Formats: sequence, structure tokens, C-alpha cells
Amino acid sequence: MELDLHSVQGTALTTKATEILYGGASGGGKSHLLRVAAISYCYAIPNLQVYLFRRLSDDLSKNHMEGVSGFPMLLADWVISGHVKIKYSPTAITFWNGSKIFLNHCQYEKDVFKYQGAEIQLLLIDELTHFSETIYRFLRGRCRLGGIDIPEQFKGMFPRIICGSNPGGIGHNFVKSTFIDNRQPLIIESMCKKDGGMLRQFIPAKLADNPTMAINDPDYIDKLEGLGDPALVKAMKDGDWNIVSGGAFDDVWKPDTHVIDRFEIPRQWYFDRSFDWGSSKPFSVLWFAESDGENMPEGMYFPKGTVFVIEEWYGCEDGESDKGLYLSSPEIAEGVKSREDDSEYIFDTGPADSAIFAITDGNSIADRMEDEGLYWDPCSKGPGSRVTGLETVRGYLKNSVNDPLEKEGLYIFSNCQYLIKNIPVLPRDKKKYDDIDTNAEDHDYDALRYRLTTERRKGLSTKGHYR
Repeated sequence: MELDLHSVQGTALTTKATEILYGGASGGGKSHLLRVAAISYCYAIPNLQVYLFRRLSDDLSKNHMEGVSGFPMLLADWVISGHVKIKYSPTAITFWNGSKIFLNHCQYEKDVFKYQGAEIQLLLIDELTHFSETIYRFLRGRCRLGGIDIPEQFKGMFPRIICGSNPGGIGHNFVKSTFIDNRQPLIIESMCKKDGGMLRQFIPAKLADNPTMAINDPDYIDKLEGLGDPALVKAMKDGDWNIVSGGAFDDVWKPDTHVIDRFEIPRQWYFDRSFDWGSSKPFSVLWFAESDGENMPEGMYFPKGTVFVIEEWYGCEDGESDKGLYLSSPEIAEGVKSREDDSEYIFDTGPADSAIFAITDGNSIADRMEDEGLYWDPCSKGPGSRVTGLETVRGYLKNSVNDPLEKEGLYIFSNCQYLIKNIPVLPRDKKKYDDIDTNAEDHDYDALRYRLTTERRKGLSTKGHYR
């Protein structure tokens, strides 16, 4: 049996790194690499336990068990000779030397507990950005040698993780911050215990690194060019992690337009805030200024109703995507008040997640915040509100790029780094295409849409508290 790999794929197979992200561009040969790695290591290392994951079971079967490069075809000769046995449902591949490949899916975070007792010597994850950081960290924690005897030529290379992925998906931000941001491609970095303690490496793979694609599907690059948007073409051809294809805002988000430097805001403008509650997940507080269409900074013009996100407080754990601070509602209220006391602007009460008004044991989160002197209005939240919210946010972003400016738009001050990071990579819900995937890191987006879709009397909240 011949298991051919191209040069960059070979680098991923032989590197001394033990936690590897391979890929970026579309057509870089990620799935084939994972299959070849599984087979090659099982052949060379007796009793190796290999776990290959996709998020969904259907994708697992279609990507790895079907077609001319699927496991059954790659292993056909060994199956016929009796050296390999393939069991279906659940899929497990057993080698003559005791090595095994288990094909698994992990759709929900609770599903990780099915693998709590697993000893994984080789963890392979196909499309890592489809997984949450919580799932990835748990599976990484199952990587251990146990009693296996690793041959001398592989000492120090196991336990081992190889992940393949394109940009985009619910895990885009954590994958980007883990493997891409502030790191040089191909450089191997030893991680601290908090980050898993492994030897981490990002191996970029572009379409050009997979010449087989050019032979078998010579028109594939034309299909990518047909995406139309040059930024998306670049993302899929070159694996640009700053742009994703198929996101909810990829066709309307223009960072050169929507992200602007701070300027002195006229005091006659309207100032307020919004809030999305979170404890184990991040909370988000956004502060806004709204143009009155008349009083303008020198040399600037913005239509009446144009909204600016001028400050943010994103309640997440440093270095861990989508993990909250577990602050109590009074602690968050004190934090908001402290930040507003230090501000040169006076902020009106704004909309908050309606969940904070739910009464439990005779009290609500909103009540406890009111006890600290912080007030919120319920956001507009009901049937169809999420779909309306997405369309509204997209509309504001579209208006901002018109020349001349005619309708109210949306701009974000450059200091609001979390919102700037999260908004452009939010994926659409695959089942409800007109909505955001709620498994994504959408907390600051929710705070934004509350503000843009909730009607209220400016200067006077529904509770009558005015600042």
C-alpha cells in the first residue's frame, strides 16, 4: 500500500511538535493527511490508540469512510489479507499489531464525557474550528501514553495531536488565538501547563501545496475565484484567518470603514449602553454614542441615528475564548458604575438581555443590579427577534459604506478589540440561515443587536431613571 503525501503534509507527519494545526486554505489536503497519519503511525507503533473526531457523525462518515481516498479503499489490500479489520457503527479499525483507529463525533459539549476514560495516544481532529474550546481542551486532556511502548524513533512525539481546519466556524476565535495570533508559522513553541504543556506548531497549507487537487480538479481554483469578494477569495486560497467565508457578516464587514479611531464626541449626542448577561460564559457591556445629525466633529458628517460603539467591557477569562469570569450581578453592576464614573460622558439606561428580568426566589438579576444603583430596560426579544436582529445589524453595516452617507450606520472605536475580533467571524446557523449560530461566541453581538433593535424614549428609561 502506498500512502503518498505532498511536502507540506509530510512536514506535519514528521515534525517533532506534539500539538499541530495544519491547514488554512480550502483544498490543502487536511482530511487525507489525517487518514494517512492514522494509518502510518498504527503500522509503525503496536497497540497505538488513535481517535479521529469530526463534530457531526454524518460528516465523519462522508469525509473518511467513503470515496477513493477513504479508509476502506486505502486499507482494502490489508483488509483482504486479514491484517486489518473494519467494524462499522461505531466505526473502529483494528490492525494486526493491536493498534486501533476509532472514528468519533462530539456534537455537544456534554458528549465529551463519553471519552472520559479514554487513553488517546494520537488525537486527530478534522475541522477544529467546528468545535468549541471546551471540547478541545477536554479531549487534549485525554491524551496520554498509558502503558504503551513507543519505539525509539518516535520518542518525544507522543502523545500527539494533529488538527486540520479552515478559518470560520464556532471555534474560529479560539483556534486563531491558540495557534495563529502572535506566533510564527512552522515555529515550534513549548507551552506552559495551563495551555496543555505540549509542543505547539502551526503548519499553513495553501491550495498550491496540494498539486493533486490541480490534477484531479483543475477548475477548483476558478470556483474559488467565483466567490466574487477578493477578501474571501484570498481567505480560501491562502488561508487568511482574518477573513472567513460563509460568515454572517463577511460580505458587509469592512474593517477599514467600520473600525475608526477615537475622536472627541459632541456632548449633544445621545449616550447609552447595553448588556448581555453571562457567568460561566462571558458577559458583554457596550457603551454607545448616537449622532444627532447636526452637531458634528470638525470635518465629519454622520446621518442622524448613526451609532458608534465607543467602549466595551467583555467579561471573559484572559487567554481562554468563550469562558466567563463568574462574577455576580452586583459585582458586574459595580464594574459598570465604576467605568461610567470615570467616563467624561453621561450614559442613559439601555437595553439588556431579557433573561436578567426573570424572577427566581422572588428576585431577579435586574433587581439585584438595581439594588446597586444600576438600571436596565428589557430588550426587544420575542418570536423572530434574532432574525430581525441579524438583518438590522447587517443593514447598519451596509449603510456605513455608502458614499455619500445617507442612512444611519454603525462604527466601532478601535479600542473595542473583542467586538472587532468577534463580529466578522460569526457563522450563520446551518439550520436557520437567517440567524447566528448560538454555539458561537456571540455575547457582544447580542449586546449590539439589543441596542440596535430596542425602541425606547431617549433620556428616560421605562423605569424612569435618568442620568
